[in-house]
Amino acid sequence: MIRSATVSDAPAICTIYNHYIAHTVITFEEETLPESEMARRIEATLVSLPWLVWEEAGEVLGYAYAGGWKTRSAYRFAAESTVYLRHDATGRGIGGKLYARLIDDLREAGFHCVIGGVALPNEASQRLHENAGFRKVAHFEQVGWKFGRWIDVGYWELMLSAA
Repeated sequence: MIRSATVSDAPAICTIYNHYIAHTVITFEEETLPESEMARRIEATLVSLPWLVWEEAGEVLGYAYAGGWKTRSAYRFAAESTVYLRHDATGRGIGGKLYARLIDDLREAGFHCVIGGVALPNEASQRLHENAGFRKVAHFEQVGWKFGRWIDVGYWELMLSAA
């Protein structure tokens, strides 16, 4: 059910993500993405980091991937994680399984920590991170503006290796 994403997954991934862009504050993107842009993002990520999909009966129901935390070289052992599920596939444990595999892949690749950002409030995402062993390390107030309101962002961190 979990496999590495390919560029051919871009239409399904785009459908999942564009729902959150158009209907929620979970992502701070405000314009839906064309499939070509999603394909470009997948391809660029897979050069050095994991991008996973959850597939059932030929349908992609969710995805998780990692990006670099910051561009400066000293941050090279820190990753930022992301997970999205098709809006009708939540509550089944898919997000937790995708995250567990992503974390294992990052640990195996030699990353020291992984960071997850969460638009607040978002109890489901907070619970997902905490169930995966992350702990809240930051809370920024009113850093995003979407749908006519200010949105806070929290950051959760998981250490993957000993200091």
